Amino acid sequence: MTQPPPGPTAPEPRYPGAATPPPQYPGTAAPPPQYPGAAAPPPQYPGTAAPPPQYPGAAAPPPAYPQGPHPEASYPQAPHPQAAPPQWAYPQATPAPHQQGTPPPAAGYPAHVPGPAPFVPRPATGPDDLDYRHQGSRVHVAAHQRGADATAIGQLATQIPGFLVSLAVVAAIAVPLFGTALGWLVVLAWLASGALVFHRPTELLFARRALKLRAPLAEERARLEPVWREVTARAGIEAHTYELMVENSDDLNAVAAAGHVVGVTTYALNRIPSSNLAAVLAHELGHHTGGHAWAGLLGYWYSLPGRIAWALTRGIARIALAVAGVFSLAATGLLVLFMGMFVVAGFVVAWYITIPLVIAPYLLAYAGRLGELRADQQAAALGFAREMAEVLYHFQAEEDAAKAHAAAQGRKLKEPGGLARLLSTHPDNHTRLRALEPYLYPSR
Repeated sequence: MTQPPPGPTAPEPRYPGAATPPPQYPGTAAPPPQYPGAAAPPPQYPGTAAPPPQYPGAAAPPPAYPQGPHPEASYPQAPHPQAAPPQWAYPQATPAPHQQGTPPPAAGYPAHVPGPAPFVPRPATGPDDLDYRHQGSRVHVAAHQRGADATAIGQLATQIPGFLVSLAVVAAIAVPLFGTALGWLVVLAWLASGALVFHRPTELLFARRALKLRAPLAEERARLEPVWREVTARAGIEAHTYELMVENSDDLNAVAAAGHVVGVTTYALNRIPSSNLAAVLAHELGHHTGGHAWAGLLGYWYSLPGRIAWALTRGIARIALAVAGVFSLAATGLLVLFMGMFVVAGFVVAWYITIPLVIAPYLLAYAGRLGELRADQQAAALGFAREMAEVLYHFQAEEDAAKAHAAAQGRKLKEPGGLARLLSTHPDNHTRLRALEPYLYPSR
């Protein structure tokens, strides 16, 4: 079959990077055709990195917006009081890089930036779902910004035997060391030292040193203060009456310390909804307005010399028994008999001191459990019953997850015994939820 004579040819343009130039079709200025199966990008024009020109009359396609959940979509709305317990869980905290290498980012956390000095961005805060009904303005002013309810008075009364023992210990040390006049001045100074519980600079020093709390950063304060103002407005409390502080912790927790300090963990501040944070703060405010915080610290301070003396006595007794055991079994028996007689004599001669000292830990634990229930009720009375229940469900979910994890590893978590439950300062979560039912279901 013969081929037609070739026609006139035009010079072929050279395309950068092309081994074979594309064919030129005479009589048309259309771009080169698309070949089947090829998903070529828009044509590149030699010598320029500009995008391809827009053709007249062609409408630009609408920009494609990335599809994805709203940042707050991972925090479902809290259930209605009549609904079942919430099925969502708070996000898990991510351990710091210096503690466990560079872990995979948890939900809600951006990935760690690699490098010799990695920068860990602050995690996104929880959704701001709080009803700021007062916008920081009080509708009333409470008669007492701080107080002492029956629980606080019971704590102080339980500490009286320990206080008497401590007084005897301080006097027994101060008078022989400093003489009668100066020794009793030392005793009076120790008695007056309890006022430091209400001295704000001393409280802040105690919070920083003993409780490892710190002042909030500017961004933390910007999230914390509006929630705190709403809580105090509902309670009729001056917001500046108490000092807000932060603890670096991955646990959901808060603390009411001394007379003026309210501390929250970074997890509670950054990772839970504002309504639940408000419930936690209202709970701690209940400890303060009920006097639980200052009464507990005051009782502990005045019983501290007696506790130290008892710890030293036990240490000396252990050393004496160990030394006697080296020599003979008879010497050990005689020493145990002597100690037993001393303890019995103490119960007989000063039973009004020794018996309260023995039962004081159980009474203090009982008062602590009552204080927790009262603080829960304080939060519920301010309108945070549902949110307080959500926090308790979270605690219960953590306990259930720990048990399931142990069971998956073939272990069984040791349940607290009867004596341990009597010495616990917090009721179990089910007890606290039952106490909230009148606020969750008022019609029942």
